[in-house]
Amino acid sequence: MASKFLCFTLLFINICTADGYELYSSTRCLFNSTELKDIEFIRSYYYNRMELIRFDSDVGKYVGYTEFGVKNAEMWNNDPGQLAAMRAQKETYCQYNIGIWYANVLSKSVKPSVRLHSTMAPGCHHPAMLVCSVYDFYPKWIKVSWVRNGQEITSDITSTEEFANGDWLYQVHSHLEYMPRSGEKISCVVEHASLEKPLIINWVPPMPETERLIIVGAVGLILGLILFLAGVIYRRKSGDTSLACRFSEKQAEDWSKDAAALSLWRPQKEMFFKPGSELCFTNVLPKSGLMLVPSS
Repeated sequence: MASKFLCFTLLFINICTADGYELYSSTRCLFNSTELKDIEFIRSYYYNRMELIRFDSDVGKYVGYTEFGVKNAEMWNNDPGQLAAMRAQKETYCQYNIGIWYANVLSKSVKPSVRLHSTMAPGCHHPAMLVCSVYDFYPKWIKVSWVRNGQEITSDITSTEEFANGDWLYQVHSHLEYMPRSGEKISCVVEHASLEKPLIINWVPPMPETERLIIVGAVGLILGLILFLAGVIYRRKSGDTSLACRFSEKQAEDWSKDAAALSLWRPQKEMFFKPGSELCFTNVLPKSGLMLVPSS
């Protein structure tokens, strides 16, 4: 009978696809664990999106949903071999593949990253809104809640559904309408399978603009003072040499403009460095410590 079913399917497709019709089947495994008792095997047969026949392992036989499906379900249910093969799929197909999924995917988890920030709430009487954004976690199921001064907040909260990033990871965003009050403590609490204990992110209100400007100005003043002191110290260490150089250059410039000084110093070359003159050597080195090499 199984071979007749295969032939019937192929014949039906060959006849109907020429006019754009389609016959197809869908196999599903519904499960809560890897235990056989927690698994349900379902195979459905469709014609143009209309379900004709279904085998459900919890029912144990075929069920037809149209006149044509009822007739075929009755025929297949009268075949013990066909029923035995389908009933075995729960163990041979579902339980085997579910074990692979649990070992490689379902038992894995990725810890979420959380960002808590404030934003303006357009069209709302509240001045701002707190947003707790949870990114890149797996599996999908997660709980995000709010706590004020140790008490869970149940009102003024809106949350998005968990939606996929496209890389097996998920994200979710929770919004809390926020009216600042002095001394209160607000926290975002995230509970997920990847966390040993709930992750608590405390909201730290931003500093007022005036205080922020004061701190920025004070930091700038301190930094400027440090740079000024460093410059003074550097000038002290290298200032003497620089001043001496500038003094020598200024003195040389003044002397160069003094005609009397120039007339006094220009003859010194001839008098002081005249060949054979002992004046050069007596003013530089002792005669006994100098050996002359005669010129050729």
